[in-house]
Amino acid sequence: MLTAETLRTDLLDLWTQGRMPIKSVLIVTHNIEEAVFMCDRILVLSSNPGRVIAEIKVPFKHPRNRLDPAFRKLVDDIYAKMTARQIGETTKKGLELGSWLPQVSTNLMAGLIETLAMAPYHGRADMPEIARTLHLEVDDLFPIAEVLQYLGFADVREGDVFLTPPGRVFAEFGTQERKLMFADHLLKHVPLAARIKKVLNERPGHRAPRVRFEQELEDFLSDGAAEETLDAVIDWGRYGEVFSYNDKTEVFSLEDVES
Repeated sequence: MLTAETLRTDLLDLWTQGRMPIKSVLIVTHNIEEAVFMCDRILVLSSNPGRVIAEIKVPFKHPRNRLDPAFRKLVDDIYAKMTARQIGETTKKGLELGSWLPQVSTNLMAGLIETLAMAPYHGRADMPEIARTLHLEVDDLFPIAEVLQYLGFADVREGDVFLTPPGRVFAEFGTQERKLMFADHLLKHVPLAARIKKVLNERPGHRAPRVRFEQELEDFLSDGAAEETLDAVIDWGRYGEVFSYNDKTEVFSLEDVES
């Protein structure tokens, strides 16, 4: 039976034995460990704008041992480079009304907070290690950590993610207390959520159509990015009971959260 592991092994055997009539192989992967295991040179790409942000030479001979301390260190170093660029720099200045936001479920946010709060991490973890614990790829972990950093529940530095004091408190709270705390942080740190809440408060009927906010976002973002950002804030606002949103009529309101 073919598996990802046997395919990797077979490909490496053919390559190292010189049995492939080509000079190079290009592999696209989201798995940093896989890249270090297979490649001689790694290019780290960024998005918005898309460009090469780092070039790393892999000095290990084949076959490679994933448990070798030098192997693990290189994986950690690449995580550190990626987090410094993708998370650290983008969150220093905070969010603006027109900032793009990734769609990250509150369940994933709570799951990362809870896992970080428990042993063996006790509030701080190495990004590769916590990714393996949660069975997440790098593309799945970064947005969760990024949003938690925006909201003030976590911080990311040098390839490590750790809980802030509010994040530790959140981990100890029950469901309703978490919602109240999340709502407070959402309105404080995410301008779009605060904007929606302000408009609803000011309108006599406390209602506003989705298109109103989409058009505002489209002054800063593409149509697709505006839609994705608004969907993210809708999910977060519902969880924190900041506002209600009717999927059929595409209208925001305060009806359910005030009753």
